[in-house]
Parts: sequence; structure tokens; C-alpha cells
Amino acid sequence: MCRGLSSLPSCCLERAKGIKARLGVFLLASEKPYSSVQANKTERAKSRPSSEEAKKWRQSLDKMLAHKYGLATFRAFLHSEYSEENIEFWLACEDYKKTKSPAKRASKAKKIYLEFIEIDAPKEVNIDYETKDFTKSHLLKPNRSSFDAAQSKIYNLMEKDSYARFLRSELYLNLVKQTERTTSQSDTNRQSQT
Repeated sequence: MCRGLSSLPSCCLERAKGIKARLGVFLLASEKPYSSVQANKTERAKSRPSSEEAKKWRQSLDKMLAHKYGLATFRAFLHSEYSEENIEFWLACEDYKKTKSPAKRASKAKKIYLEFIEIDAPKEVNIDYETKDFTKSHLLKPNRSSFDAAQSKIYNLMEKDSYARFLRSELYLNLVKQTERTTSQSDTNRQSQT
């Protein structure tokens, strides 16, 4: 007789979440036509930061998240570490704060709670029980700041842990090197044309 997911050890559930996330990426990639993938590559190349912009990301997590390419690069890094739920939760909270309609706010609050905070949520973020309980109590009458405590915990976790590793990662270091090469090649080409 099947006892359900609750009978599995938590390490198995974590592995299953990771596999699910990886398979989701493959399914999304296979659904996109080739021309769409090429267009996305071209768009990314246009929005690629200069070497100076990429270096500014070292100043703070906020600076990096404010840059479209910085956010995308950090998100890719978190995905490679199987912790992209943190940035997804943070972004969902940012979107939630912009919601003006009380009905839409209540709907979004419920969705965020079920997706990220509830125990065994599909993309459960790592916050303590007190913060979960505090957040849940604020969902009875959702307001703009209902997720502030939980979002702050996740931001601090990303800033102290993931962001520091990101700045030492090959992904970031290679990006800085590539943009430095591209900048120096552009400078050389401009000088040879004059």
C-alpha cells in the first residue's frame, strides 16, 4: 500500500525537486522553435553589460538585481545550484508589492504562500517557522507588506550566501573577462578605423 510522499526522507524530496526543475528546463527548451532560441541569443548579446557594469555588480546585490542582465545571470547561477526558488520568491514579492487591487493582492498572496512558503510547497524557500507563521497570519488581510519579513530573510540569505559565491563563480568571472575582451576589441576596431 502506498504511504505517499510524507513517508519519504527529506533528502529524497529535495532530489526530486531538483530533478523536476531540471526536466522543466528541458521541456521549455524543446517547446521553443529554433528561430525563437536564436532571437533570444541575439537579444541577450545586445543587453550584455559592459565590463564596467559587470564589475559594479560587486558593489551590492541590489546593484546586480537592478540590472536586467545581472538578474538573469544571477538567476542562472542559482539555477545551477538548485536554489532558484530564492530569486523567484523575491521577484514574486516585488511583483506583489506593486499590486494595487485588493482582490488581485489576495489572489497573489495565496499563490505565493502555496508556491513558496507552505510546508512541502513546490518551491519552498528556507525560512524559519516563526517567519512562516508570521507571514501566514498576515494573509488573513493581505497588505503591501505581508511578505516583507519572509522576503527580507531570503534576501539576506542570498546576499550572505549565494551572492558571495556568485562573485567567485566561473560564470561571473568569465562574464567579466568576456566583456573586457569585447570592450578592448571594440576599442581596437575603432582606433584602426580612424
